[in-house]
Amino acid sequence: MNKRLILITMTGLDRPGVFATVTGLISKTEGARIRDIEMTVTHPQMVLTVLLDLSSGDSCEKPLIKELLFAAMEMKLHLDFSVVSEEDYRRKTAKNRYIVTIIGSHVDAESLAQVSTILVDCHANIERISKLTQGELRCVELLIGTDAQLDIRALKRQLLQLSGGQHVDVAVQKESLYRRAKRLVVMDMDSTLIQIEVIDELARLAGVGELVAEITERAMNGELDFKASLEARVALLAGLKEKALMEVYQNIPLTTGARNLTSILKRLGFRTAVISGGFQFFTDRLKDDLGLDYAFANQLEIIDGVVTGRTKGVVVDGERKAQLLEEIAEREGITLDQVFYCPHPQYRQYAPVRRARIKGVVFP
Repeated sequence: MNKRLILITMTGLDRPGVFATVTGLISKTEGARIRDIEMTVTHPQMVLTVLLDLSSGDSCEKPLIKELLFAAMEMKLHLDFSVVSEEDYRRKTAKNRYIVTIIGSHVDAESLAQVSTILVDCHANIERISKLTQGELRCVELLIGTDAQLDIRALKRQLLQLSGGQHVDVAVQKESLYRRAKRLVVMDMDSTLIQIEVIDELARLAGVGELVAEITERAMNGELDFKASLEARVALLAGLKEKALMEVYQNIPLTTGARNLTSILKRLGFRTAVISGGFQFFTDRLKDDLGLDYAFANQLEIIDGVVTGRTKGVVVDGERKAQLLEEIAEREGITLDQVFYCPHPQYRQYAPVRRARIKGVVFP
């Protein structure tokens, strides 16, 4: 039996009943089957596209097109149609698809232009663009289609380099059911869930702010081993009163939108965690304040209300973070593909997590 694929496109001002009218007419046409469908509305323009499989040929095609044209005229909409070959349809559906997500305090035209230029250079075609935030343009999602020859790792490297220079973060994920079935969201604390670096604030109260800031910067730049740098910085905090820690906690500024985000995630049934290279004193309190499910960080040794200058237990560095992420996922009975990680903006400590195949994006 000859198959004809007809792409119907209806555009114009949005109004109630458009979708119901179009699908109703198709349902009454014998031999007409919907292969694909999509509808978008943008301030207040509407675009409805329907790919029809008309296996009965002209006997059902002409009457249906006529009915759709009359319906479009009555609703003051424009209707267009074109023939799609079976070969073109198969070629399109055989493509590998990925989701590119762009996030920032404001996603501007320059960021979008640079991302799309990279995609063009990689021979990736943008098939859909969606705004994921209300109000300001803070998150944009691109659905891209590519052929099997695309070097996805090279694409990710290019987009990662772009992230650093454009004040946005760009994440790439394989389009799959796992992407739509995230179950665990894990966040770092310093400069992520909160706006400050806790150890810098503690150092300021201890009178060693400049010394600790210098060590922190060298550690973030990869010049110092994280464990050694943590040991050196904590040693400088010796003698600090426990009440100083509480003073810092009580004045911690949460990142804009953090409380709303965690509240929404909880209502949607997500499990949430904070894993930090900072201190458990603060992550435990944030866990209780925000209603998180897990909290892990380094433990400051405090004796008789005074910081000794030492830590207790296993140091939470990049490798330990990746291990904890895997342990939580196992405890929750989910795969790593269902974990979403918001790391510290400094990517050097994020490398072990990337190797663990956990999807990540910087929370702006």
